Amino acid sequence: MMNGDMPAAMMGIMGLFCLLLTILLVLGIAALIKYLRSK
Repeated sequence: MMNGDMPAAMMGIMGLFCLLLTILLVLGIAALIKYLRSK
């Protein structure tokens, strides 16, 4: 990503963090849509 010497563990942590962020974003959008629909 930045320079070629990034450790695999760091890459894994970044990947997990991005995945978690994506899941939270999707859940938030779904909750918002559900909330707007129920009004």
